Amino acid sequence: MTGTPVAVSIAHVDKTFRSRKGGEVHALSDVSLDIAAGEFVSLIGPSGCGKSTLMRLVADLDGMTSGQISVFGKTPEQARKDQDYGIAFQQAGLLPWRTVRANIELPLEIHGWEPRDRTERSDELLALIGLEEFADHRPDQLSGGMKQRVAIARSLAERPRLLLMDEPFGALDEITREHMQNELVALCEETGAAVIFVTHSIPEAVFLSDRVVVMSPRPGRITEIIDLHFTERDEELREDSAFYDGVTAVRGALHGGTPSGVRGVENR
Repeated sequence: MTGTPVAVSIAHVDKTFRSRKGGEVHALSDVSLDIAAGEFVSLIGPSGCGKSTLMRLVADLDGMTSGQISVFGKTPEQARKDQDYGIAFQQAGLLPWRTVRANIELPLEIHGWEPRDRTERSDELLALIGLEEFADHRPDQLSGGMKQRVAIARSLAERPRLLLMDEPFGALDEITREHMQNELVALCEETGAAVIFVTHSIPEAVFLSDRVVVMSPRPGRITEIIDLHFTERDEELREDSAFYDGVTAVRGALHGGTPSGVRGVENR
């Protein structure tokens, strides 16, 4: 992606927490990474390696101990205030008393959009996620996959240039999870947003990503970056030898293979 504008720049970031017993927990150590506009990057590593912490720093939900982060050339705080990113978590976090439409419109309502504009935007998003018929349903009437689609639509409501996604499909069964991965690929192609995606699933990271960033046990460091050059991300890719090569490369990096810094995998 040479020449593509940078969406997120992370430079020499460290993060240390105070533990309940008064000690220190070194969560991240000297993490540097640039993410291009429109690029899909997954963070993967063992539990506690700082993947979600790094995402929270980008989102201005926590502060770094040292280093620098910029989001479209702004501080994380300013990017948050400017609604430059949308965020989705493992739990959909829908308000149970609001309809699907009202949940999608929530950030628009908070930021003062006119009712007509909110309706027009929620109509677009309901069509995008294929839930027009469920606009007046409440969350308890939806399946798990449908709830996640609503949560993703809500994160897209203000047309952010960046999506931050922390294991959004982690609670879904495998069939629904693969279906949601296919839908996310289509949504990203439609919106052109850059994505930072936290996952524990190697196949999920390989299927979705332009690059997979492999992190070490705490304190989290980047040990390897796998570049994935796939012509199409569709069901056929899941049976392609290049997909298995990507899975093997990420698994090897996670389980202590000799780091090569950056490694490339492609299909033709």
